[in-house]
Amino acid sequence: MQWPPLAGKSTLNRLETAVPTLSNRYKKIGWDESAIARSFVDVFLSSYQSPPQQIVLDLDTTDDPLHGHQEGRFFHRYYDCYCYLPLYVFCDDHLLCAKLREANGGEARDAQEELQRIVTQIRERWPQIQILLRGDSGFSADALMSWCETNEVDFLFGMARNKRLSRRLQRDLDIADRQHKRTGEPVRRFKDFTYRTLKSWSRRRRIIGKAEVLAKGANPRFVVTSLSKKTIGAQQLYEQTYCARGEMENRIKEQQLYLFADRTSSHTMHANQLRLWLSSIAYLLLSELRRGALRDTELATAQCDTIRLKLLKIGAQVHVSVRRISLRLASSY
Repeated sequence: MQWPPLAGKSTLNRLETAVPTLSNRYKKIGWDESAIARSFVDVFLSSYQSPPQQIVLDLDTTDDPLHGHQEGRFFHRYYDCYCYLPLYVFCDDHLLCAKLREANGGEARDAQEELQRIVTQIRERWPQIQILLRGDSGFSADALMSWCETNEVDFLFGMARNKRLSRRLQRDLDIADRQHKRTGEPVRRFKDFTYRTLKSWSRRRRIIGKAEVLAKGANPRFVVTSLSKKTIGAQQLYEQTYCARGEMENRIKEQQLYLFADRTSSHTMHANQLRLWLSSIAYLLLSELRRGALRDTELATAQCDTIRLKLLKIGAQVHVSVRRISLRLASSY
């Protein structure tokens, strides 16, 4: 079989730096941003033989530190560095969105636009699907939650503490503290109530407060949701549904640390977005490898770096004789 030639570094450079609106004779290789963005959702949809009843879309952001003067760089006080703040959307281990963004806005910035695109594309194929959005407190913005309520999309977001919320939970914290002092064991209680901010929210919403006391002291937490009490109880909602979002951080770590999604060293954001997508496509390939060829093996749940080191990156001796070509691998393989 005759394989087509691979692109060299100069060709890849023209691909990264090509701008569709400019007719530069040296940079004629273009790429369709909307088609690439849609392709991630297409891969996700094609992985199901039949539509599921419900899916959970996890939203999160992460810092992408910058060490030069790239376009769009800003200093983020929380991460204490100049960085980008890409937005990721996952469904289990399926990557649906990797959007490169400047770090001068909140986590929820651009999230509504990306979610509207993703939800519309999913419902074109699965019109009856139930969708739950899950994220940390950075996404509990009224505009995003109102959009969810208007478009029949459920949400479960973390909620930042404030004095009014803390007062509502204080009685449960006091009870938990007395139980902890009596038994010496961690104590966790839940309070289910409705709440509305003084100015920013347009309506009252359901809040779950976790009154937890540990050996190190009180650990109160809050989440806001559109799910009703009849649908799911407070403890199950927090412990089983909300806390499960921590698995998404492992998926982001796989892409950023092991598949080099942080190699955004080009000058323009346009080129760095393509680099982020190339890393995302590498993640898609390894995820498909896990779900397909590695199913029922010891590498079925392995992280990307483990697959690269144990399966793809193997040292070997190539011995060529008159009659055959043999590969000599280590005995562990």
